[in-house]
Amino acid sequence: MPEPEFQATLERSIRHAVKMQEDVGLEVVTDGEFRRGGWSRGFLSAVDGFAFKASYLTFHNDQGVSAPAPAPVATKKLKRTKGIVTEDFSFLKKVTSKIAKVTMPTPSHMHFGHFGEAMDRSIYPDAGKYWDDLVRIYQEEIAALAALGCRFLQLDEVPLTLCCDQTNRSVAKRQGEDPEKLIDTYIDVINRAIAKKPKDMRVVLHMCRGNMQGLWMGDGGYAPIAERLFGRLDVDGYLLEYDSPRAGDFAPLKHLRKARMAFLGLVSTKKPAIESIQELQRRVDEAARYVPLEQLGLTPQCGFGSSAMSKFNVLPNPMDEDLQRRKLERMVEAAGRIWG
Repeated sequence: MPEPEFQATLERSIRHAVKMQEDVGLEVVTDGEFRRGGWSRGFLSAVDGFAFKASYLTFHNDQGVSAPAPAPVATKKLKRTKGIVTEDFSFLKKVTSKIAKVTMPTPSHMHFGHFGEAMDRSIYPDAGKYWDDLVRIYQEEIAALAALGCRFLQLDEVPLTLCCDQTNRSVAKRQGEDPEKLIDTYIDVINRAIAKKPKDMRVVLHMCRGNMQGLWMGDGGYAPIAERLFGRLDVDGYLLEYDSPRAGDFAPLKHLRKARMAFLGLVSTKKPAIESIQELQRRVDEAARYVPLEQLGLTPQCGFGSSAMSKFNVLPNPMDEDLQRRKLERMVEAAGRIWG
């Protein structure tokens, strides 16, 4: 497709996605991440030094389907060569009157999966220097976003959630890593990455167990990381996957600090069945036994377009546009009944 035609198609698709979000009643909207080929690819294409290959992790489902999980590796010194999501935000801000949100992967995505092999040791003999460069890149991007007027940033976190899963913890141990130390490292690096954000910029953390055509990478509730996750991270809120029993119960929410929000990911992007109002209300009531209702909210469990077509595709995406719209409408309706 010629570049001008592609750009016109891209912008038309973003406008369509934004209108759908506005029509269902969302106050915070994204551009649908149409400018990237996968949830983390925008970051990797804007930062010089990364390659991308299958990691030690795997995607799977309950039917026995499995596939390698790709992850980035640093093959040379890292450098931010252009805006990561600045262009995304600038266009989104022009086409919506709602709050414009942009998303980026957390720094841990650039480590967990390849572990000690995540960086060329001839370039980064000291892993601390690798983290320093990543922190600098995030701080540069956040400063650029702030200058453009961005006040809502979402960081997408997978590795911390995978550290709740015994299989993935074992994988890390086989590669010479201590999962407990990794949890502390990842939390520390996120805090450093956002330390210089403007006071009026809201940062939320989306917790995911992996999402590709309905497949996932991890099981297990948040208990192993809850005290540190909810007690030490300097974010304003959490978007928590809670659409299946493998996410565990709501008891870990008791560690949530005051003035922090926990948005419950009760609307599944993996299962096509539309959640009922009654079921959503019942589960929010369960969570409210551990944290005040005013600190809770609703969210989809993950993104609906779990990945673009690529060599890593295994199954067709279980969601289509009509299902996405209906699920978002149900979520908004349920939120109206629960919170008024």
